[in-house]
Amino acid sequence: MTDQYAVIGNPISHSKSPLIHSTFAQASGQDLAYSVIEGPLQGFAEAVSRFRDVGGKGMNITAPFKLQAFQLADVLTERATLAGAVNAFKFEGGRIHADNFDGIGLVNDIQRNLGAPMRGKRVLLLGAGGAARGALLPFLEQQPAELVLANRTPEKAERLVADVGRRSGLRGGGYADIGEGHFDIVVNATSASLKGELPAVSSAVFSAQGLAYELVYGKGLTPFLRLARNAGVKRLADGVGMLVEQAAEAFVWWRGVRPDTRSVITSLTVPLV
Repeated sequence: MTDQYAVIGNPISHSKSPLIHSTFAQASGQDLAYSVIEGPLQGFAEAVSRFRDVGGKGMNITAPFKLQAFQLADVLTERATLAGAVNAFKFEGGRIHADNFDGIGLVNDIQRNLGAPMRGKRVLLLGAGGAARGALLPFLEQQPAELVLANRTPEKAERLVADVGRRSGLRGGGYADIGEGHFDIVVNATSASLKGELPAVSSAVFSAQGLAYELVYGKGLTPFLRLARNAGVKRLADGVGMLVEQAAEAFVWWRGVRPDTRSVITSLTVPLV
């Protein structure tokens, strides 16, 4: 019998998840069907229950349900607990197992696909919302020389740093607290680019030999990426690779098979112009 998986969100018609997971399944010979569920804003838990009742094996969760999914889960990973949000369910043994693959998907894209190792490097993460929370532990696991978390509201960044415990090379604050010197990797995890805006960060943070990474995908050259390009940065990337890589992590979790991601990333990439 074909195993059933789905993505749930609202709105959800724009989701690339069905295309990504169907491509993964076909390429790896997995017998599964992947559907789209537009969850009612006031009925997320009921929608999940209905999917489980008809034999659903697992789900991806997207906006605006990641926080509700966290509350609904029976078993949480450490990174999901820190993020306070989850983006994947696995239904097993009568329990809802939950994880957050956004951060590890981002790490995989930066290191495997873009060839920018974090170990021993200076890394700047802009923002302290859900995306940054999901990325923090996976970033720290790569052992950067320094990881600076900068946010428009300094206290929010400081609280997030406190949540993971004081660690060597980790600090948080406002944009004015970033300090001097170039960073090897600068990641924009703020929502500014969704509004066509620029985080209040100086072009001095960029290294011409480094990487500027925009979590928003499919928007071309965002104000953040334009700032980096004008600062001489040659390696620019948006979040399409993260999207595919986090999907691949969920696929491995569900099926025990790691799919190839490069061809899918290529097919979804929008030129940064």
